[in-house]
Amino acid sequence: MRRVVVTGLGAVTPVGNDVPAFWENLLAGKNGIGHLDRFDTGEYKAKVAAQVKDFDPLRYMEKGEARKSDLFSQYAMAAACQAVEDSGIFGKVVPERFGVYFGSGIGGLITMSNEMQKLLEKGPKRVSPFFIPMMIANMAAGNIAIRFEAKGPCLPVTTACATSTNEVGEAFHAIRAGYADVILAGGAEAAITPIGVAGFTNCMALFLSENPDEASLPFDKRRNGFVMGEGAGALILEEYEHAKRRGAHIYAEVTGYGCTCDAYHMTAPAPGGEGAARSILLALEESGGAQGQIYVNAHGTGTPLNDKTETQAIKTALGEKAAQVLVSSTKSMTGHMLGAAGAVEAIVSVLALHEGVIPPTINLYDPDPDCDLDYVPNQARKVQVQTALSTSLGFGGHNACIAFKRMEE
Repeated sequence: MRRVVVTGLGAVTPVGNDVPAFWENLLAGKNGIGHLDRFDTGEYKAKVAAQVKDFDPLRYMEKGEARKSDLFSQYAMAAACQAVEDSGIFGKVVPERFGVYFGSGIGGLITMSNEMQKLLEKGPKRVSPFFIPMMIANMAAGNIAIRFEAKGPCLPVTTACATSTNEVGEAFHAIRAGYADVILAGGAEAAITPIGVAGFTNCMALFLSENPDEASLPFDKRRNGFVMGEGAGALILEEYEHAKRRGAHIYAEVTGYGCTCDAYHMTAPAPGGEGAARSILLALEESGGAQGQIYVNAHGTGTPLNDKTETQAIKTALGEKAAQVLVSSTKSMTGHMLGAAGAVEAIVSVLALHEGVIPPTINLYDPDPDCDLDYVPNQARKVQVQTALSTSLGFGGHNACIAFKRMEE
């Protein structure tokens, strides 16, 4: 069976616009949440968000290309460029063996909103001819494939907040099965718009605190919803022998993937986290079991149901080992990056293995008795873990988990 490793990383996040800055700020417990300043929030209950700051798309694309790209596609291209540069893969893989698995939970919501306003105010002739290609969620993957001449499988997935975890997992399976030698996998999101914020507010998903330091509270008794985030994450997955032959730097090995559905409710998790537990068990089974110290980068949204249910799922899947597992939710710092969350959190999992440090769950000061695992509260912890799990749960009942293992040189 072919082995799959991670050889490149790229990220655009609310706590850093590249991987080194992102990782440094996570370990420092920096809060990326602030007052929402993209539009007038006077009539909105939600006043805070985890926004990407000081992003310049012209570092990664020409001005004309940027004008024809929604912000989610710009974030996607930035993360992809970083990952390709980090890996050194461009020009060292047969184009027909190079794939792109890159998705978005929502797609071009900014473009959709802007063009709909034009239609209503100025009529159909004023709608941009670029509206459709800018808006559709698969265009980030298409643009990345064009840029890097990736002529292998190209698969944009949309499974809400599990999107980019599914992308990484499906890419892992595709390489292992021999369909590609290298796949750029990840996800992007840019949905902090008036309609996006109103929609998530009205479905009672957001915590409406006006204090950025008390807004994203995973596993804390005070939690009452998530905070919208945005950005992109990209990973280069590569067949092990291919990576070895070209002398690539290897961050970690991808060893397992679980994908399930609750088939229970549009937005609520199944009682007891049965579906999430099965996704973890499937990933561990394919991985050959949990070895050594385990780290779980949890979905950890800060909603009352998710955090309790996810705790139950981890206990069900890991049994007696759950008491020794280290769990953290980096959404406490990045907010919920929706379709980008899984890829960004996969990067965290890989770096935790590679660097021997676990990022904290910040703002965890009032523990919930229903959330009784070790969530690495408020301070990063130096621990060499051997297995890392990255879990994601999405609206629609989607559950996904990826297992990574430390590469022993």
